Amino acid sequence: MDLFPAIPLSQWRDSKETLHRFTQIVGKIRLASSPRRNHWWNVPFHVTGRGITTRPMGGVDGNPVFTIDFDFVDHWLTVSCLDGSTTSFPLLGQSVASFYRETFAALGRIGVAVTLPHPHPYTLPDAHRPFAEDTEHASYDPFWVNRHWQVLSQVGLVLEDFASGFSGKISPVHLFWHSYDIAVTRFSDRSVEPGPGADPVTREAYSREVISCGFWFGDDAYPRPAFYAYAAPEPAGLAGRPLRPAAAHWVERGAGRLATLDYDDVRGSANPRETVLDFLGALYGSAAALDGWDVEHLASPGGITDPLARRDPKGTP
Repeated sequence: MDLFPAIPLSQWRDSKETLHRFTQIVGKIRLASSPRRNHWWNVPFHVTGRGITTRPMGGVDGNPVFTIDFDFVDHWLTVSCLDGSTTSFPLLGQSVASFYRETFAALGRIGVAVTLPHPHPYTLPDAHRPFAEDTEHASYDPFWVNRHWQVLSQVGLVLEDFASGFSGKISPVHLFWHSYDIAVTRFSDRSVEPGPGADPVTREAYSREVISCGFWFGDDAYPRPAFYAYAAPEPAGLAGRPLRPAAAHWVERGAGRLATLDYDDVRGSANPRETVLDFLGALYGSAAALDGWDVEHLASPGGITDPLARRDPKGTP
């Protein structure tokens, strides 16, 4: 299989809009059923060998321990309980409304009771409409949904490679369902006071100085897949530092600014993997230098922090 196969947004936009809402339903179940972690690390999905997973949750309020898994190979949603019981239903043929009903029916069959405080889309154009009433979004093309999982899997491994070079506080490589992007974030220990208008989600996400990067599939504002990187707060002068490769560019996004590199430019490069790592490394190097991070101390080349192992990598198990 080619590294980074084509996935133009125009080919699967309707399926993406439906799938995005499916994942928001399950993501809100995860949010309601897991202990809160700093910077919302409890909330995102993780990529699996067949799709994405919530990881185990529950075990509180009388609920059993359970997981919810999207299978993008056979296209089923499976709810599994710690006692070994499972229940599934097909993703094909579902509207958002029917998916919502089927998901909560499946939870009920394994003895899980979850209430969503706000069962509506988050930061999407139809945020006013309850999931249970959305019969508009009902597209699901299995080819493109499977292709998007292949891309997530490959991008995730490149982000893991990039993450391996940093020994400080760093998030997992994880998939955020609110914006449907896969990301990894490096942190400094400096606290940040977000602006007075910041919402609670933003306040927790950016309570520390961060340099973050990831990939998303595109949306109405940026209608093509792309890699991105940014620093928050953005240090003065960052936009004046050179980006690599030459195809990378800055875009305004919400209240901030992102360095972006279009996925198709990566696909057309001689070495796509190294092109992405160079793009991410260049932005990190510039932002970390401007913010005064101790880059050398925080480095872990090849994922190694042991000085002896660095001198003799062949001696590692």
